[in-house]
Amino acid sequence: MKGRVLICAGSDSGGGAGIQADIKSVTALGGFAMTAITALTSQNTLGVQGVLGVEPAFIRQQIASVMDDLGADAIKTGMLHDVPTIEAVCDELTARARGIPLVADPVMVAKGGHHLLAPDAVQTLKRRLLPLAALATPNIPEAEVLADMPIDGEASMLAAARAILAHGVPAVLLKGGHMEGEVLVDLLVTAEGVVRFEDRRIDTPHTHGTGCTLASAIATGLAQGLALEPAVARARRYVRAAILAAPGYGGGHGPLDHGVTVEAGRFD
Repeated sequence: MKGRVLICAGSDSGGGAGIQADIKSVTALGGFAMTAITALTSQNTLGVQGVLGVEPAFIRQQIASVMDDLGADAIKTGMLHDVPTIEAVCDELTARARGIPLVADPVMVAKGGHHLLAPDAVQTLKRRLLPLAALATPNIPEAEVLADMPIDGEASMLAAARAILAHGVPAVLLKGGHMEGEVLVDLLVTAEGVVRFEDRRIDTPHTHGTGCTLASAIATGLAQGLALEPAVARARRYVRAAILAAPGYGGGHGPLDHGVTVEAGRFD
């Protein structure tokens, strides 16, 4: 086991996304996952039925408890649903996690369409969270909000990623899964240049939690000493394998097989 990853995110009762997907992903890639839970959700593959926020003071206490004893080699943030939550996480990370790479997954909308970020919190996320991050991992709809522009192709993906860089984050992985077509493109954009990742689309509804999974897998790579581009490349391979091995659970957007790296029957 190598690489301590502190995850600040919401819980998914269905197990496919959120804290549950984060822990599984970090573990599957050989890291050690720790958590500061920001919200509880009642959800399944069909959607989100309810959200219960955690008191900001207790979110801060969870972060402090982990950092004061266990420490971390990387941080990952996911669902930070309102202004007080973003402020609490950013304040505590500023105080206790300076110099530790942060992967910020700007979770805004669940796979089923439920909004997971208050509209008035977007500016706070831009102002407080992005400058703390080493990498932001928005999908197309999230990037449109963060960049305040429509995205309709690869050229506008690049323009949006560069607009997000202007908020102070040094790297953006803009995920192209929401674009139409058989070929999907992700762009890793920094001030130094662009790395383009391309894959064939997998025709499946079982993609619940892909964003959480990818961001946590990248954070694990960074925690284990990988440079950013190799960490992204490995994380993308892991997510693709987990989608291909999805168990088909639920009647909607089903979960991935986060244990795809585990040898079947190893402990029999």
